[in-house]
Amino acid sequence: MSLLTPPKAKKIAKSLSLHGHTRIDHYYWLREKDDPDVLHYLEAENAYCDAVMAHTNPLQTKLFAEMRGYLQEDDCSVPVKQGDYYYYQRLEKGKPYAVYCRKFQSLDAPEAILLDLNEEAKGKDFLELGVFRISPDQSKLAYSLDTTGYESFSIYIKDLVTGHLLPEEIHESYYALEWASDSQSFFYNVINEVTRPYKIFRHKLGKHPTEDVLCFHEEDTLFEILVRKTKDGKYLYLESSSLETTELRLLDADTPEAAFRLIEPRERGLRYKLEHHSGKLYLLTNQDGDIHHNIMTTPVSKPGQENWTEFIAHDERIMIESMQLFAGHLVLVEREAGLKHLRILDLKTKEAKRVEFPHELYTFNLEPNPVFETSTLRLNYSSLKTPARIYDYDMTSQTLELKKQTVVPGYDESKYELKRLYAQAEDGTRIPMSLVYKKGLVQDGNSPCFLYGYGSYGANVEPGFLSHRLALLERGVVFAMAHIRGGGALGRTWYEAGKFLNKKNTFSDFIACAKHLMAENYTKPEHLAIEGRSAGGLLMGAVVNMAPDLFKTALAGVPFMDVITTMQDSSIPLTLCEYEEWGNPHDKDYYDYMLSYSPYDNIEAKSYPNILVTAGLNDPRVAYWEPAKWTAKLRDFKTDQNHVLLKTNLGAGHSGASDRYEYLREKAFEYAFLLDTLGLIGQDE
Repeated sequence: MSLLTPPKAKKIAKSLSLHGHTRIDHYYWLREKDDPDVLHYLEAENAYCDAVMAHTNPLQTKLFAEMRGYLQEDDCSVPVKQGDYYYYQRLEKGKPYAVYCRKFQSLDAPEAILLDLNEEAKGKDFLELGVFRISPDQSKLAYSLDTTGYESFSIYIKDLVTGHLLPEEIHESYYALEWASDSQSFFYNVINEVTRPYKIFRHKLGKHPTEDVLCFHEEDTLFEILVRKTKDGKYLYLESSSLETTELRLLDADTPEAAFRLIEPRERGLRYKLEHHSGKLYLLTNQDGDIHHNIMTTPVSKPGQENWTEFIAHDERIMIESMQLFAGHLVLVEREAGLKHLRILDLKTKEAKRVEFPHELYTFNLEPNPVFETSTLRLNYSSLKTPARIYDYDMTSQTLELKKQTVVPGYDESKYELKRLYAQAEDGTRIPMSLVYKKGLVQDGNSPCFLYGYGSYGANVEPGFLSHRLALLERGVVFAMAHIRGGGALGRTWYEAGKFLNKKNTFSDFIACAKHLMAENYTKPEHLAIEGRSAGGLLMGAVVNMAPDLFKTALAGVPFMDVITTMQDSSIPLTLCEYEEWGNPHDKDYYDYMLSYSPYDNIEAKSYPNILVTAGLNDPRVAYWEPAKWTAKLRDFKTDQNHVLLKTNLGAGHSGASDRYEYLREKAFEYAFLLDTLGLIGQDE
């Protein structure tokens, strides 16, 4: 244990009252981002963290070199043909960002660079690409950039004939932009002061953005507004959605100045997504309470719910997660028994067949697939031990063609083992886990183990390959992923069993997974490290309060720790729309329940594991002060001598470093903390 003294956050009492209950928050002042004392405190925490970790610097250097060595630094995506052009992106050794390119008619043609993010990033600490949209006539590119991590994007338009930027720039946009058919107009969304995308505008090239036409203003604070386009390019639609409800409006892409037409008035709990084919809308929906979704069709001319006709019936065993519609086929991404499946339906014969994949445990994602008139579907496949493979699936002949195998220098996947385990939760529910480890593992309880979890929003943290994880696996660490309730591993019911007044299932499920790993002799508490990020950081805060003796080390990335204070404050980004995930604290039942698990409010005087907390100063999703306050309060209460370190990226947001090499340096730092606190440092250093 270091003899260094951690920085001491000053205490300034702030009373927060609701439902006759008063809470005293001594660290409320840390949310004053413009107060110089706040920045000084965060800098002092960073300096302390670096000092405590200084003895691991050689290990960090070695880990970074290993992780970089697992990359094929000169790399190129598989080109996608659209019209007369082949589009692709490439990476160059030593450069941190992608270069977006195209070639005319042939892959042997000269390369045209459309956007070089390395050039855009010069002189900047952070860079994220938001949208990248080629106009329908392929003569222009609209793209957006965020240079702070705050997820507020500026839109730029490039003339691909002259290579010059057009003079107009649009600021405070979000992750949505779509072109009309004329290639002269596009639609985009903008954010308000709490980063909620709430308005859609239409821009006409050559006009000043102040002249842009407001198409829709979403006034309900539970809802966000996006603009999307059907795959056949015939329609644009506005998607106004909350976590529980959807409302869509449709517009012919040939008539950009017309008004968007409402499909079905919003009805709480009704969710649907759409595609278009030959004058008919295909709707992926939970109509009639079909919680795992069915697919309906309706004429474009009569889109209302009274005209919806069942096309694919609801199956309570199978969750239809998404669909893509092509000229001759309907593609369904399904989830059954915790695994993703791909089903292809021939629109002429109505025959449907699942694609067979080679592993028992795997995941896949569909690539953008921008072309409607094709029988080829491109997908990205991997497993916890299999690096990404890009396949083209011929939907007519039902054959897979490997287009690219990600190269990981020196890696042999045959040396690794995959396994699916099931833990039993407190209520008897079976909780799946995915494991990967080096073959030859002796199950005597003495292996170091790294257990990852998320468990919110119905999101699935997929069991896919990450090359930097090899730095742990090669050192004998067992990697486990807990597919706990609150996520969507087993469909919508799995999600709902871990939200609102069921949220504690998420935490007890994770604890059950940890105990099961020990019961099966994979590890022991003194060898177990855990990690969660964002809402998964909330998971970390909750489980170290509930069962601190079960874990040796915890990594809490940009963690949502101060549930009650944040959910009471409508000035904080995302708060109001999050009522449909956590509950509204102005309802006493929800307030009492959230208070009972909020990590910040449930810190006690007891021993805690070693903990590394990370934050982003410009994070709009989980404000930096949540991890900062939690760290400060934890130090005041804990009775042990274990590390509690806070590392704040002062130039980034929720996702940390955007530079691919700096991202690996962050991972090397985190893994060095993990290996050090598990007692593994020095075994091969």
